[in-house]
Amino acid sequence: MLLADVAAASADIAGTSARLAKIDRIAALLSAAAAEGDAQAVAVTVSWLSGELPQRQIGVGWAALRSLPAPAEDPELTVDGVDARFTRIGTVSGKGSQALRAELVRDLFATATDAEQIFLRRLLGGELRQGALTGVMADAVARAAGMPAAEVRRAAMLAGDLPAVAAVALTGGGTALAEFQLQVGRPVGPMLAQTATGVADALERLGGTAILEAKLDGARVQIHRKGSEVSVFTRSLDDVTHRLPEVVEATLALAATDLIADAEAIALRPDNRPHPFQVTAARFGRKTPKDLEPLSVFFFDLLHVDGQDLLDLPTEQRLASLDALVPQDRRVDRVVTADPAVAQQFLDRTLAAGHEGVMAKAPTAPYEAGRRGAGWLKVKPVHTLDLVVLAVERGSGRRTGKLSNIHLGARDPETGGFVMLGKTFKGMTDAMLAWQTERFHELQVDDDGWVVTVRPEQVVEIAFDGVQRSSRYPGGVALRFARVLRYRDDKTPDQTDTIDTVRAFLT
Repeated sequence: MLLADVAAASADIAGTSARLAKIDRIAALLSAAAAEGDAQAVAVTVSWLSGELPQRQIGVGWAALRSLPAPAEDPELTVDGVDARFTRIGTVSGKGSQALRAELVRDLFATATDAEQIFLRRLLGGELRQGALTGVMADAVARAAGMPAAEVRRAAMLAGDLPAVAAVALTGGGTALAEFQLQVGRPVGPMLAQTATGVADALERLGGTAILEAKLDGARVQIHRKGSEVSVFTRSLDDVTHRLPEVVEATLALAATDLIADAEAIALRPDNRPHPFQVTAARFGRKTPKDLEPLSVFFFDLLHVDGQDLLDLPTEQRLASLDALVPQDRRVDRVVTADPAVAQQFLDRTLAAGHEGVMAKAPTAPYEAGRRGAGWLKVKPVHTLDLVVLAVERGSGRRTGKLSNIHLGARDPETGGFVMLGKTFKGMTDAMLAWQTERFHELQVDDDGWVVTVRPEQVVEIAFDGVQRSSRYPGGVALRFARVLRYRDDKTPDQTDTIDTVRAFLT
């Protein structure tokens, strides 16, 4: 299959907001790849249209994509060929690797047409926003394969790998999906939560009674044990076993031979309050734990134990099995209640201990792996800051022609200037996008073709979940899950929050 076919489909998908139209277009593309008998192209295409590379990271960011060669006239690149090039780029290492990687990127883009260059730039830059989320992709795979969507979702859930499932479904037929069963050692797509506005809202949406669990400010891990062998995976299903020996040790101490469990790994201070999230995250980014803070692990769900699959059982039954296996000091704190006052007290205690909030779970809900199920709700306080827009990036997909991703700055009281904290495109309505496109063109002072620099005059109110240390931005900090609430025309830049205020959220 040609890359041009994928690039054209991506543009079509981004150009429509209709879910069924997206599904139909993706299904047509996948059917064409399957007709060529190319299972690899099917898997790669599903991965790309989901905005991901099969290789995950290949060391190419926006800095390497700012200056590109002139596009080719005719499409020649194939999906398999480009995927192989990505693998080659990602394996470059050692002395001179940066220059060689840049050369390989230039060679790739020199053989890509204009439409292909646009697609590749957005894919590699993490800007391929076209609404082809996991649910849409799974339904498109089912449509192309002529199978019930529930069967495809189930297989993807158990495999933790929708591209692999797509390749099997479209080239091997329905019976081939039977190979995807819950298997110790193979990571499962984690169940995700929807958001509730508060504990009272959560109780009402869950039917009155809920299991409330402390939402620790750590990193979620999925743990597999088969005999004396333990594997630990991140939420994105990366294998980090060798980086987390404490998790392995705690798992081997349990009285089970085989298990699959959900847990939270977290760096705690001597008083049991959490270190800033970045301290925990550092352990996942370093190959060895030398000279880094030790981690504690707390279990909160059990999917399999000693030959018995539990994920289809109600939450309360899975937790009963968990309680019988895991000591209380290794379990996440929880309470079962239908009383909003009790729920609020539990939330308040959890926040006072320095954690994120609470998870509210329906007692009867199964484990919906790989889905943002209605049986789990998260309740977290919302922090806000008034910041200044320093620059804005041109949009892609449905946002083509709009100014979209805004660069955020906090006031520096010492210099009178502004310090960049990061950027966000989340929370913007169509009306907001139209307004800000006109507004930021009015404030424009420079334009490199992608980023429009503006006078630091427009104040924006930003909601965020926390602050973490970051070497990527000048202020040494970055906002976690930042999203736009509203633009503040009633405030001037000298009334915005300072970088000191932002840094205070680290403590």
